[in-house]
Amino acid sequence: MANDDNAQRDSRFLDAVGRLGPSLLGVFLAFDRIQRALHPPEIPRLRDALRPPARRLGEALEEALSQSYSTDLAGFAEPLIRSARHAAHGTALFLGDPFATESGEVGAARTHGAEGIEAVLGAFRAHCRAQAAIFPLRRVLPAFDAYFLEPGAEPKRVATGEGADAPERPGVLNASNAPSERGGFSLFVPEGYDEARPWPLVMALHGGWGHGGDFLWTWLREARTRGWLLLAPTSQGTTWSMMGRDHDGPALDSMLDYVEARWNVDADCRLLTGLSDGGTYALLHGLAESSRFTALAPVAGVLHPGNFSNGNLERATGRRIRWIHGALDWMFPAELARAGASALRDAGAEVEWIEVSDLSHAYPREQNPSILEWASGEGAGSGS
Repeated sequence: MANDDNAQRDSRFLDAVGRLGPSLLGVFLAFDRIQRALHPPEIPRLRDALRPPARRLGEALEEALSQSYSTDLAGFAEPLIRSARHAAHGTALFLGDPFATESGEVGAARTHGAEGIEAVLGAFRAHCRAQAAIFPLRRVLPAFDAYFLEPGAEPKRVATGEGADAPERPGVLNASNAPSERGGFSLFVPEGYDEARPWPLVMALHGGWGHGGDFLWTWLREARTRGWLLLAPTSQGTTWSMMGRDHDGPALDSMLDYVEARWNVDADCRLLTGLSDGGTYALLHGLAESSRFTALAPVAGVLHPGNFSNGNLERATGRRIRWIHGALDWMFPAELARAGASALRDAGAEVEWIEVSDLSHAYPREQNPSILEWASGEGAGSGS
């Protein structure tokens, strides 16, 4: 009788999952569009576009939470519900709900400002953590497996599907990089990892007030599809150390040492990229005397004044740089970034300048595939 009761409970819960899964994926896709299109004058329109998928997710989550399930389903149900709670929290923040909480409940104490940059950043953090929660379920949820790949692609896997020769199982690994921690890193190892050959690596630096465990998801889809190791560090402070003593540079070198000691990294294909402050610091660190990076791809950053006094311009000769910037950038105007690219070009760097006409101070995810192709020498790219 108990087995029959458990089966009935699980059946009802899985029926609810049949509605929760698509609604959760709908919010994921909506947030991807929002992050790309984010521009202060556009926020009211973006909120209007988010309301329908947010409502569907809220209804589906409420239904799923009303159902119970057996312990046999706990390993599946708990991360799915956790992902949906994070996603619902993100929608509430972006839509301006003054009572949005991490649990997804309404009416509890206020945890974030309902308006302004704090709420927007909080919404994006919640979106990233929703992805982190559901990623381990990708093998049993085909729609989400596809979401974490480029359209029409399949992940590169070894015959066992688990990377048998890897020192650790493939997937996302975290080193002192919980959401409350700073100074650690997150690492993605592709399913197809094979110690017998070298693997290209991209180190991706988050923007100011960001976190590597969140920024990892800006690159995971492309790294997983194309077979790149992906290293996403977290700055020791709220942003990268660009004033005073450089605390982050030695830490990044140590992280790279750690990864290279345990995984077979291609010494001829190490890409350093970053967004906003992360893009600015990617140039500052990537041109340093100790740099081991073969290509630099700053996004929405500027050329830090320190580059003019620390010898970085003298070291720029022959360095490959692909600089991407939005014509609508309100934080770092394109004119300022363009001047930095010109200074590097005058110093002898091989600079590709790509100015995206409809991009504000946001991340152009559609550029990731061409960045990886350019960094590996597979594509000539386009720029001026």
